[in-house]
Parts: sequence; structure tokens; C-alpha cells
Amino acid sequence: MLDLINHSLRLKADPSRVVVRPFHIAWTSNGSGPSRTERLVAEVLAMTPAEARLQLEIVLKDFEARHWQTRRVFMTRYDEIEGLLGLDGSQIGDEKRQLIGAYFCHEYSYAAAALMNPSAVPHYDQSGMPKGSLRILMSLRAVGEGHISSVAFREGIITDGHDLALAPEPPFATAADAREAEEDKMPEGPVTVYRHRDSTLSGTVIFPITKAQSNGLEDLRICHFHHDDGAEEWIGTYTAYNGSVIQSELLRTRDWRSFDMVPMTGSAARNKGMALFPRKVGGRYMMLGRQDGENIFLHTSDTLTHWEGGDLLMTPKYPWELVQMGNCGPPIEVDEGWLVLTHGVGAMRKYSIGAALLDKDDPSKVLARSREPLLAAADQDREGYVPNVVYTCGAIRHGDTLFIPYGVADSSVAFAFVPITTLLNQMA
Repeated sequence: MLDLINHSLRLKADPSRVVVRPFHIAWTSNGSGPSRTERLVAEVLAMTPAEARLQLEIVLKDFEARHWQTRRVFMTRYDEIEGLLGLDGSQIGDEKRQLIGAYFCHEYSYAAAALMNPSAVPHYDQSGMPKGSLRILMSLRAVGEGHISSVAFREGIITDGHDLALAPEPPFATAADAREAEEDKMPEGPVTVYRHRDSTLSGTVIFPITKAQSNGLEDLRICHFHHDDGAEEWIGTYTAYNGSVIQSELLRTRDWRSFDMVPMTGSAARNKGMALFPRKVGGRYMMLGRQDGENIFLHTSDTLTHWEGGDLLMTPKYPWELVQMGNCGPPIEVDEGWLVLTHGVGAMRKYSIGAALLDKDDPSKVLARSREPLLAAADQDREGYVPNVVYTCGAIRHGDTLFIPYGVADSSVAFAFVPITTLLNQMA
């Protein structure tokens, strides 16, 4: 195994990181009277102004210091309820509207269970960076109540001296908003979510929005994509899970303020672990995938949203990957070709991270592979929610070095640096 340069920083699950989420209650009646929603609203409307004020003060005492602009959040939630029930807000005082909104919200700890499977890209803003430093942006899979996965972000800086500094998390986290208040239900198909105008990326969380995503957004693999016309875009593949069915989707953004979440179609998209090349190769879009859950496939397409078939690229070869293998994020372009991090599963379901080198002009050609793992679960890196797992969803090239954020035992996130030349020399 290579001698990595491990950083001392660790990110761990944190139940204190909370956001306000909609609390969904039955909107329709069971036939024997008003629905629970209608009953709750009626109870608040029947309160005297003094009673409503007192109840709202109790709620705010408990929660106002824990969330950003709590009163505005309650009012926004009220507006959604008003649209559903046909209320006339002009006839209802602010305090009663806020209290109604509070009854249809709840506090959610989005990273209480686990924080894992990071990916990283160069930050969209490199202004003011000293020589040898790179501002980065990481996505993280955060797991909360009900084992529901969401996407969190952290910003930071890496240096050519193998140092890492993360921007502090703001005291309040905010959920990206789909701005769809017509119906209090999960929409179908593509959707756009928006970062709160006062929130940094390090304080932003993207939750499941559509029915296909209802049980989780898993393992976002981000790349900085360069289009043929010179336009730039950040595109990530992730797994949408509804509790029984998985599908691959795209998260796309040009400004990191709005995020398009777009389902992919085709036979190849009905699985997980897809990773996009950061530019077209030979005039076509390319993806890596693991369509049979065991081997790595190469996919080509004329469109970013439809993926069929795929050609077998790599099969398990070495003892540390004999159970199964897959990609660990988007390919990274280096002078020698496309550098791909892979994961392998060996005896006792022990996960390891390796690498492969693909031909730059014809990625269907595998030029070299890791004979030994680059990283493997061992010692302090084996205990956690799912033991004996190390996993990354994407690394960054910074000069002659590869920066690898990686998940440990589906519980925490660690960081390592490795010289690219050293890694390539270890392959065969």
C-alpha cells in the first residue's frame, strides 16, 4: 500500500446540525369530519389573540435561537397551507399565521446518523488565492432520522504543502427550497431547488424533493464539466432512492445558487454508481457505471440525460477486489490519460480504494491498474456504522498531487494526499 499523506482533520456525524422541514399531515378527511389539517387550523383560528401570542412565544423560545429567520420560515409554511385550504390571510393576524406555520413544521437533524462518501471539485471562486492554494467545494452524504440521505456541502482550501483548512459551518443550516407551494406533496420529474439567499454553501442542505428521491439522495459525484462551446457547468450524478427502486439522476448548476435535479433515462440509469467524464471524448459524453453491481462499465451517449447499454471495462482481478468493484468518482484528466479511482470489496466485505489509468483518446483501453490498494479499512478506519468501509465519490487534482476526501465506515470523513507520479508508478 502507498504511503499516503493523511491529514488529521475528521468530519463526523453531528446531531446538533438541524434544519426546519415541512411536517406533513393528512390533508383530506376520512369521511367522518374535517381533516386533521383543517382541525388544527380551526383550533388556532379559534384562539384569542392573547392565546395565540402566548403559544407562539413558547415555540419561539424553544426554537428561534436554533434556526435562521424562524418567523419567516413559519410564515412561508403558512402560505403553503393557505393555498391548500383556501384561507384568506388578510383576515388572519401575523401571530396566528406564524403559529399555524409552526404546527406544520418540524426540526430535522440531517447528519445525526452518519456523514460519509464525499466528492470534491475546485470551487467556482478562486479570487484572492495565494500561489499554491486551491479553494475547493465538497459534497457530503448526510444521513439523518429514518436513514434518509441528503446532500450537504463544505468549502475549504488545500495547498501544495498538503494542508487543508475548511470554512467554518455557519451556526444555522438551511434547506434548499423547491419553491413549489401549489400542492403539499412531492412533485414528479425534474425539479429546481434554490439556495437560501442568506446561506453559504457550507450551511446549505439539499433534501429529497421528488417521489423518486423520497428515501434519499445518495453519493453525489460532482465534476467540473467543460462543454464544447467553452461553457462551464458543475454536474453531479447521484442515486435517487424511493424505498424500493433506485435510479441515477443529475444535479446541475452554473452558479451554485440554483440546482437542477434531472432524472436520467435508459437501461444504464436504472442502477447506482454512475460517474461522468468532465468533458466529451471523441465527440460523445461518457460515463463510468456498475450496471451489474460487480464490474465497471463504460457508457457513451449523445445526450447527458439518456444512457443505454455499456461496455465491460474492468472486472475484479486482485484479491482485495474479488467480490466486486466500482468507480469512486469522475475520471481525472492527467497527462498520461484518465485517472480513475476505484473501490474494491474483498474477504470479510472489506472495502479498499485503488486506481486505474484509461487511454485519453479511447477510454475503453485500460492502460494500468493498482496491484495493491491505495487505501484500505484498517485500525482506526474500520469501526463505525458500517465497519471495514472506505469510500470516496470524487478526488481533486491539485498540481502534481491528488487530494482524496473519503468516507470511513459510513460514519465519518477523512482526508489524504498522494503524489500522482507515485500513484501511477504503483500501477501495472
